[in-house]
Amino acid sequence: MPDRRGVLFVTDLAYQARGRRYCDEDIFLTSRLRDDFDIALCHPLDASALMDAFDVVVVRNSGPVLHYQKEYDAFREQATARGIRVYNPLCGRGDMVGKQYLLDLTAAGYPVIPTVDRPEELRLLPEADQYAVKPKAGADSMGLTFEPREQLGGLTYGDILVQPRIDFRYEVSFYYVDDAFQYALHAPDPERRWDLEPYEPNSADLAFARRFIDWNTLDHGIQRVDACRTREGELLLVELEDLNPYLSLDLISDSTRDSFVASMTASLHRYLDVAPHT
Repeated sequence: MPDRRGVLFVTDLAYQARGRRYCDEDIFLTSRLRDDFDIALCHPLDASALMDAFDVVVVRNSGPVLHYQKEYDAFREQATARGIRVYNPLCGRGDMVGKQYLLDLTAAGYPVIPTVDRPEELRLLPEADQYAVKPKAGADSMGLTFEPREQLGGLTYGDILVQPRIDFRYEVSFYYVDDAFQYALHAPDPERRWDLEPYEPNSADLAFARRFIDWNTLDHGIQRVDACRTREGELLLVELEDLNPYLSLDLISDSTRDSFVASMTASLHRYLDVAPHT
């Protein structure tokens, strides 16, 4: 019987998230992953000191890295230099590296909320009653404000993004392990983002979400594609979360949850079986 692989599971069990209990999700996940792996939990600030003793570092509900950006940057640098396997791998192009992807996807013509970061580009945005102004390095709506168009020219640009405030019907999230769709949840009330219910996507919905999974080219890991449904029925990308997406596992059926754990377990084994990067 082969030796069991060691997993350093990075989580902040004390982190307080609005509308979510991060700790419950990670307690559940580690209790199930323990069937296949030897697991130790640690706070994100301890990961760099401990990671050499494990086969893989799994970054889960550790809260926004903005709270410890310097330490997180050092963790990424050291993990890369020392050939440590990190799950999700550190090559993600979504929220893992900030909000630049919203600009890139806008420029490439993807179905995303139109996003600009320079005053001369404001003319490219559609007319709206208000505009969302957010930091490029934002998370969990930190630093988000809404401004009328006449105020946009007076902002200090460089570290902010500007988007029209969309009058949407609801938000919907699509959850993936590697490139395989797992389940979807939606928030019927736009004012209550985390009051989620199961959602049955149609083929067009899945094609929409898959475009962003393909664009991200992340071979292993967990991703969440967040979108909003406009009044006209179009889906627009809100966020591509590839760092530590909350999974809302408590809101799905037992069978779907079991299937997700099985998919994550198989994904970790596949990731550990591939040749290490040199």
